[in-house]
Amino acid sequence: MSETNASFAADEPFFRALLTPHRSLGRTGFMILMGALLFGWMVTGAIFFAHGAWPVFGFFGFDVLLVYVAFRLNYRSGRAREEVSVSRTSLDIRKIAPSGRTEAFQFNPFWARFSVSRHQEIGITGMAVEGQGRNVPIGSFLNPDDRESFATAFSVALAKAKRG
Repeated sequence: MSETNASFAADEPFFRALLTPHRSLGRTGFMILMGALLFGWMVTGAIFFAHGAWPVFGFFGFDVLLVYVAFRLNYRSGRAREEVSVSRTSLDIRKIAPSGRTEAFQFNPFWARFSVSRHQEIGITGMAVEGQGRNVPIGSFLNPDDRESFATAFSVALAKAKRG
């Protein structure tokens, strides 16, 4: 193996993770929910409208609109993601905001430290990579089970990088 091939192999990531927020209601479920809300609004609103209480019709519509806007904002925040990769020479973290804005952080894995904050009942409440005077939180949007599995896998990968 030549020197060039050896350095290329050291730069090749052996750990990659794509962290994304979990959304329990998919597109089809959202359409069904909104359809049911609109149907309920129309039926209930028509009854109130027929009895002369027409302002109630508009207020019910406003509620449905607020539910729609809340779900759209929730789905927009679900576009956030974090890409984490570890090689023998580099620890790279790329954070992509829902707006598409990207931040990239690079650490030397030998100097990087992975810190985990735990609560006795909840489990992991926060994770961060520290090193070179920086502290980069990762996986803040993950649920507790995903935080545990990521923390375990990432700790093993970082230890492997430090062993060389």
